[in-house]
Amino acid sequence: MEPKEWQANSGEQPYAESEQHKQYRSQRPRFQSQGRNRDYHGYNRENRDGQDYRQSGYRSQAGYNRNDRENPVGRDQQRTRSNYGERSEQQNFRARGRQQNGFHKQQRHGNRHYNPTRQINYEELPFDPTKPMRLNKFLANAGICSRREADEFIQAGVVSVNGNVVTELGTKITAADRVMFHDQLVQMERKVYILLNKPKDCVTTAEDTHARTTVLDIIKGACQERVYPVGRLDRNTTGVLLLTNDGELATRLTHPKFNKKKIYHVKLDRELTDEDRQQLLQGIEIEPELIIKADAVEFVKDDDLTQVGVEIHSGQNRVVRRMFEKLAYRIIKLDRVFFAGLTKKNLARGKWRFLTQKEVNMLQMGAFE
Repeated sequence: MEPKEWQANSGEQPYAESEQHKQYRSQRPRFQSQGRNRDYHGYNRENRDGQDYRQSGYRSQAGYNRNDRENPVGRDQQRTRSNYGERSEQQNFRARGRQQNGFHKQQRHGNRHYNPTRQINYEELPFDPTKPMRLNKFLANAGICSRREADEFIQAGVVSVNGNVVTELGTKITAADRVMFHDQLVQMERKVYILLNKPKDCVTTAEDTHARTTVLDIIKGACQERVYPVGRLDRNTTGVLLLTNDGELATRLTHPKFNKKKIYHVKLDRELTDEDRQQLLQGIEIEPELIIKADAVEFVKDDDLTQVGVEIHSGQNRVVRRMFEKLAYRIIKLDRVFFAGLTKKNLARGKWRFLTQKEVNMLQMGAFE
């Protein structure tokens, strides 16, 4: 049906175009039916004067000259500006807010979606459910306790397998067995790995009888799983500390036969002499028939001989303090800055974060010293 016939049948008046609309329509750029005269946005390449905008120095809404191909640096500089000039105060305020909220810190770990305080579902290592496993290892992997503590619980008779109390060390089970600990079913938990920059006046224990602040009090609310510290740091020793419920990994990181590297920043009460420095490298007898030597001893500052960096692999308790005490030095400050490849970089004192998947993979593969 023709438009005029439809208008006649509908009883409506024919549309009368106003003069203002005619003038507007005549000034609009005419789109060509063929695509050769259009740019990639679909706009007509020719302006109202019949001149190609690429040759007339046309500026797009981004603010840069599309014809400026000989000066890419200047073109990129112009892109950063809008039609209204430099970035507004509101945009600057938002950028500062993103930095203060830690947005820039997320980029440092190589994943823009990584949140240091958000729990991660780590990839589990493949295992054979039919393969026998030691009972103490199963309890440690479930996050109940360490292997050494599991042996004590087994000997105490608080662990049962399939309804039978087990007191013999070395008992093996499979994934199909039902294990009870203090009459509660033991189930495997998802793995959690938390890195803490331990502050002073904080003890590295799960519970303290003297009501002192513990490392678990600092990370309270981080996860629902039960985690425990890997190794120990003295109350006044600060620095890198790992907390996890992965008992197998904790054993590999703390057992003396694996020799994981640790680096300490030591502040002494007096200058370290070259003779004592050589003695640390050759070995100090901290106990009868127990000689411990440092792998490297270097001064942190050339003009301050009281600050020393000590690299050591020994896992003995309070080994750094005992070595310097044998040489009649008093340690004013002791800070662990490196442990099995983990550092406290970008982590303030008393703060914590979850390890990235890459860091966990490196620890599980034993790629760190």
